[in-house]
Amino acid sequence: MRNALVVILAGGALLLAGTPALAQTAKTTLGPYGYGKVKLGMSAKKAKATGKIVLKQAAGTGSCSGWDLKAHPTGKNSVGLYISKKRGVAVIAAPKSVKTPEGIGIGSTMKQVKRAYPRLKTSAGGIPYVSVPRSPKAYYAFFPNSKGELEGVSIGLDTQDCVS
Repeated sequence: MRNALVVILAGGALLLAGTPALAQTAKTTLGPYGYGKVKLGMSAKKAKATGKIVLKQAAGTGSCSGWDLKAHPTGKNSVGLYISKKRGVAVIAAPKSVKTPEGIGIGSTMKQVKRAYPRLKTSAGGIPYVSVPRSPKAYYAFFPNSKGELEGVSIGLDTQDCVS
C-alpha cells in the first residue's frame, strides 16, 4: 500500500492527513534561548533534570563545568556546553547538523553569516559575534576556518564567565 497524502477542504479549512513520514518535523535550532530543552541561564540542577545532558568535566576550582548534549557527544578533549556556578548554562556549542533560526550552522560561509546578521562585529580576540535576535542577553560566536567556512557556532550569555 502506498503512502498517501489526503487534502480535504472542510468548512473553509484545509485539513491534511497522511502518514507520519509525510508530516513536517520541526528541527531543534540553536537559539534564540538555548538548544531544545536546555536554556541559557538554567541552573545545572534544572539542566540535568531535562535528561538531555551528561557531565564530562566537573568544575573543580574553576567556575564552570563541562557537559555534552546526550544526543550529540563531543570528542575526548572537548565539551558541548558549559555551566557556570554563578550564571547557569552559559555557552552551548552547535552540534554539526544544527542551525540558528536564521539558517547558520557549521559549514556556512562568512558571507552567509554577514547576510543573516548584518550587525556582525569582531571581538578583540578576532572572533566574529553578534547579539542574538529576540534574545537581548545572548550572543552567537562564529568560528571560521581559513577558507571562511564555519567550523563552529556557539550561543552564550553576555555575562558568561566560562570562556574568553
